[in-house]
Amino acid sequence: MKKIMTIFGTRPEAIKMAPLVLQLKKDPLLQPVVVVTAQHREMLDAVLDTFGIEPDYDLNVMTPGQSLSQITSRVLVGLERVIQDESPDMILVHGDTTTTFAGSLAAFYNEVSIGHVEAGLRTYNKYAPFPEEINRQMTSNMADLHFAPTVQARQNLLNERKSEHAVVVTGNTAIDAMRTTIHEQYESDILRRHQDKRIILLTAHRRENIGEPMTHIFKAARRIVDTFDDVVLVYPMHKNPKVREIAHQYLDNHARIELIEPLDVVDFHNFAHHAYFIMTDSGGVQEEAPSLGKPVLVLRDTTERPEGVEAGTLRLVGTNEADVYQHLLQLLTDVTQYKAMESADNPYGDGYASERICEHIKYYFGLISDKPSPFKVEK
Repeated sequence: MKKIMTIFGTRPEAIKMAPLVLQLKKDPLLQPVVVVTAQHREMLDAVLDTFGIEPDYDLNVMTPGQSLSQITSRVLVGLERVIQDESPDMILVHGDTTTTFAGSLAAFYNEVSIGHVEAGLRTYNKYAPFPEEINRQMTSNMADLHFAPTVQARQNLLNERKSEHAVVVTGNTAIDAMRTTIHEQYESDILRRHQDKRIILLTAHRRENIGEPMTHIFKAARRIVDTFDDVVLVYPMHKNPKVREIAHQYLDNHARIELIEPLDVVDFHNFAHHAYFIMTDSGGVQEEAPSLGKPVLVLRDTTERPEGVEAGTLRLVGTNEADVYQHLLQLLTDVTQYKAMESADNPYGDGYASERICEHIKYYFGLISDKPSPFKVEK
């Protein structure tokens, strides 16, 4: 048996690591140890409750107004003691957060093997997204096993001279999570109130969009709701006070704009399931929406998830008000364009990434002899 420590600290990480934690618990050859940093305290706890996960260690590093340097140093120091106490055989980190980078560095300093879940995503612009792009590149330089969600992510890693034997395509664990969270009989007061309307679900929170770009996004969204009587905008507001200030300034006092508190993972996935389409600057939503057949307008100039753009389910629209409005207008008026995006192939997974990751970990340690098969997109 091998002891596998999972480390995560934010809501998106928790959503994507939860199915993997549950799969590790099922496997008789793998012993899981769950460590959370609580980089995002309140939003993290809600996900843990949803999936019934109780951490073995909680570093509780979150403080109001924390800087990236503070998060990094607190996570690094806190993890050293945990790693030394537990002596894991492998540490699994996810994606591109500050917890991801600090967790990888702590593992490296303690000479523990590192498995990087959702590895190989790239924009090759170190400030877009910030700080995620550099977090994932630095993590890749320390990882021993790279669990790439797609063939393109794998190719990025091979182009960076990572060993071909260390890079495996698994699909994305975000799709695994949706097997648990989507409920066909789901109900909510908002959905009931607007049941005859087309719902646009909006998420916007990225650091690089706060300020003028976010102002453009919100102004375009309000204009489109004013243009169409059958359109409703639902915006679960991020906790960041700066984001909320801009949202209230441009989206308040409209009968068909719902400014609501952040949704837990079950509510969000089901709102996405009922939406007509989605506007987002999030990375995870770009992966989740294709499995629901929902077109996505990506409120960024670049994306580390080009597979969705190539497949046709995502469209990069930037943050210019006129551009965002025009793309919204097209999706609401051009049925052919909408249908093409709605029916595009999902390149991100089939719901079994966690099983593949566990199998590859066992193969890495010689616990099984047959090399597991990678994820392949079915055409």
